Amino acid sequence: MAYEKLEVAGAKADIYSWVNHPMSSDEMNMLRNVSRLPCLYKHVALMPDAHLGKGAMVGSVVATKDAVVPATVGVDIGCGMNAVLTPFKADIITGDKDLKALRLEIERLIPVGFNKYGPSGAPKDAGNWNGWERFDTLHTGVQDRKKNAMLQLGTLGGGNHFIEICLDTEDRVWLVLHSGSRNIGKELAERHIATAKTLHRLNELPDPDLAYFVKGTEEFQNYWKDLQWAQEYAMVNRQVMMKSLIKIVSKRYNDGKIFRPLMDVNCHHNYASEETHFDEEVIVTRKGAVNAEEGRMGIIPGSMGAKSFIVRGLGNPESYNSCSHGAGRRMSRGQAKKHFTVKDLEKQTAGVECRKDRDVLDEIPKSYKDIDTVMANQSDLVEVVAEIKQVLCVKG
Repeated sequence: MAYEKLEVAGAKADIYSWVNHPMSSDEMNMLRNVSRLPCLYKHVALMPDAHLGKGAMVGSVVATKDAVVPATVGVDIGCGMNAVLTPFKADIITGDKDLKALRLEIERLIPVGFNKYGPSGAPKDAGNWNGWERFDTLHTGVQDRKKNAMLQLGTLGGGNHFIEICLDTEDRVWLVLHSGSRNIGKELAERHIATAKTLHRLNELPDPDLAYFVKGTEEFQNYWKDLQWAQEYAMVNRQVMMKSLIKIVSKRYNDGKIFRPLMDVNCHHNYASEETHFDEEVIVTRKGAVNAEEGRMGIIPGSMGAKSFIVRGLGNPESYNSCSHGAGRRMSRGQAKKHFTVKDLEKQTAGVECRKDRDVLDEIPKSYKDIDTVMANQSDLVEVVAEIKQVLCVKG
């Protein structure tokens, strides 16, 4: 599907959209606000999984000139995906009882949600990360959070974050996980967003949540430094967690011998970076979008009851070399809990070893868009390398 230019009343820049369904008035208003940012570069690119966020749509790619808008990055800085292809085939999985035991073991050994490792239980790689040497340069408001941040490195976030065991169409086993910069990233983001709001007359902004930092200012430099640290923390968080997952799977299925991944993909989908587009240096913010420059590998997950995709970017310039970061929600968490029952959850996750209780009802598959439709809508952005389906899912 090629993009279309959305007709948004009052917009001051083009909106290139890969979404194929009608947009709500709230979504159109949010797009109009972003289009009116003084620092916006050229156009906004809207991925096929887009839905309402805070300040900017989740699933939007916003390029800015000499400025950065912290709310378009969001509070889960560096959130993203890690997937590894194992040397194993599906026949190593001996049945439902085996999968349940594996799920419970993962939940026991890898902290999820608000949890963290005990003082002596954190993986060695977490304590050895060289990013701790720069912690004292971060925002003064987080200086008492170092110990907690160290004990959460290598752990799974809450909400839509997950750990999965998947099979592809060739019956190969994949390990997949989704997590970000944990509480330390959230605290850094919230402090800098608050600072940005003090730098503007909020009634002069299209939306107070779109307050931005101008390149060359002290506030910009402070945010950019902390942003890069948090993005690196998120990347390492996934690496450390994946190493723990590989150890668990190797112990169970490979006599404890650590296997070597045949493929390893680790990508952000909530972040900002300095890039060149249309021959100009700009800052590209992907709020729920993946870098899909030509040849770059990425991961696009569906819901906990649907398939996911390992993809290779095609480098479409109009999307700022981007693609979707998942299926995208079609209803809010609150709406999902009101609309569906635990029996619905059990039905929609049939064949997947996962929790099937009310606490994960907001993640029910039907609360998300159809992943096949989302993929069809971005055939000009990525090519599929592998189609995978989960047989086990651990939710944060």
